[in-house]
Amino acid sequence: MTKILNGNQLANEIKKEIVEDIKEKILKKNKRFPHLGIILTGNNYSSIKYVNNKIKECKNIGFKYTLIHLPKDSSEKEILNEINNMNKNPMIDGFIIQLPLEKHVNKNKIISSIDPKKDVDGFHPENIGKMILEMDSFFPATALGIITMLEKYNIQIKGKHSVVIGRSIIVGKPISILLSRNNLIGNSTVTIAHSKTPNIIYHTKKADIIVVAVGIPKFVTGEMIKNGSIIIDVGINNINETVIVGDVDFKSVYGKAAFVTPVPGGVGPMTRIMLLKNTLKAALNNR
Repeated sequence: MTKILNGNQLANEIKKEIVEDIKEKILKKNKRFPHLGIILTGNNYSSIKYVNNKIKECKNIGFKYTLIHLPKDSSEKEILNEINNMNKNPMIDGFIIQLPLEKHVNKNKIISSIDPKKDVDGFHPENIGKMILEMDSFFPATALGIITMLEKYNIQIKGKHSVVIGRSIIVGKPISILLSRNNLIGNSTVTIAHSKTPNIIYHTKKADIIVVAVGIPKFVTGEMIKNGSIIIDVGINNINETVIVGDVDFKSVYGKAAFVTPVPGGVGPMTRIMLLKNTLKAALNNR
């Protein structure tokens, strides 16, 4: 029987842990609530939805937030100016640049301009480097959410073969690092597959754990996995404004996989709660 990895339920449990940390580490010491900054450019439907969900989570927990919504045609200089303002603002503990950015903007330049101590998305080169070196840093929220989910559900990954489909800096590369690190939740042997990988099914058929982040609706099907595998679906594909599907064909893997994350309600809620956990960490560091 396939078990559902319920991200909504788990995120609510972690939310309670964050609330307790706020009571013990902030309110009892008469400190202010954590403050998250968000810079959004353009009117991409998915980006606006993601930002609104993050703001909703801030309100639910009591975090303060500041949203800077810039026009689609904003220049690189204008975006950098807003980043500089947030870097210098002592009342903002951490902030994010909602991705993707418009094509005329240099993404690496933008990300590199964020103060690493406020980079709660975990994409700054300094934080990525520290993650690779297994030093304390801000881990990218989605990868951290996946690792936390595996830990909370007591899923053993030591010695397992993991296949990560997708190599983005947002999901694929970070999760491959965290799965393989020499850690209690780690020590997996990782294969990274992508759009140029021939015969992907050869790799997925042998995988104990599959993390899918390719942005292709229902890309992984039941015939591509082995019995008892663990399927982590990171995909969020808007078929229309009311229908969302993942990168995994849920119906065809259900009954064959041991564990699977649903879409929606799987990795998404975990990503948002990990962002707030990183913001709390930044706030405590900022004190």
